[in-house]
Amino acid sequence: MYDVVLLTLGSERDASGAGCGSGEACCGGDVAATKDRDDRCETPRVPVLACADALTAGGARVEAVTARSDAEIDDVLARLDGPARPDGLTWPDPDSKIRLVVAVAGDAQLRAVLRRLVRRYAPPPSRRPADLAGNRTVPDLPPIGVLPLDPARSTTHRDLAAQLGLPRDPAAVAAAVLDGTPRRLDLLRNDGGSVTLDGALLGAASEDGRPLHWRGRVEVDDAVLSDGDDPLLACVIGNAGGYARLDDVTLLADPDPSDGLVEVAVAVPVVTRSRLGRRRVRLEVRRARGRAASVLPRDEAALPYLDDGVQGELTRKRSWWTEPGAWAVWTS
Repeated sequence: MYDVVLLTLGSERDASGAGCGSGEACCGGDVAATKDRDDRCETPRVPVLACADALTAGGARVEAVTARSDAEIDDVLARLDGPARPDGLTWPDPDSKIRLVVAVAGDAQLRAVLRRLVRRYAPPPSRRPADLAGNRTVPDLPPIGVLPLDPARSTTHRDLAAQLGLPRDPAAVAAAVLDGTPRRLDLLRNDGGSVTLDGALLGAASEDGRPLHWRGRVEVDDAVLSDGDDPLLACVIGNAGGYARLDDVTLLADPDPSDGLVEVAVAVPVVTRSRLGRRRVRLEVRRARGRAASVLPRDEAALPYLDDGVQGELTRKRSWWTEPGAWAVWTS
């Protein structure tokens, strides 16, 4: 039977760049956290306890770990290492008897763990091994069990677990981890050193939430969606469908996190006039699919974005590329 590590991150957010996955403390982003905050971090959530009970009932040996820093995440991931290789690279063990379940309050926390997995197992370009697939920069990452901490998920935004049809009930998650099969999924890496599981939405908004125009060059492989002169309302870099729609506008036509491609869309306001001369504005959506995409902002102001729910600002060119089938989830 398996040893299962049930990993919880000590903060329910990674939206500001603080928290697990950014080098800060996971619980509130403050290394010198108060005792009350530490107590909250160490108190397991009900779904975590229920999943641990179900795993134990299934015969697994379960250890619950709360990580409050990147280093503590890395300590857990090190248990997934394979035997020493002649080339000295750290590689995941494809026959590991240890299985990992990550309890997540949102996609940002899952992304934080995947970012650390990539950092651990991606070889430097100068030491690329012969057994690494030609279309990848990372080996097959170990499958992860995903335990959503909000089983009801009453909000309108569909997180990645909902999009993939993964179980949300703790007992069903435990069953998938012990008796299910891994489902391999694409991973987006970017030249900023991070990863994207679902997608990124780039664009600015006014205080009342109205999209604001911005300019940038957007490319997908050899296709140019915007040369930098068009006013853009939004750009989506999509691996899955979390950002497929903007209000009532469909941006991504058919996002598929397992097709080896990234789908990119830009929304461009186009002014037309009726026969009576009345000015009308419609949104033109331009789309393309490929292996890689890039966005180069043309405005002086920083370009805000959301990447798997994590807020940031883009001030220089950013490129994304697809790692087909690089990561996996346990599914029933």
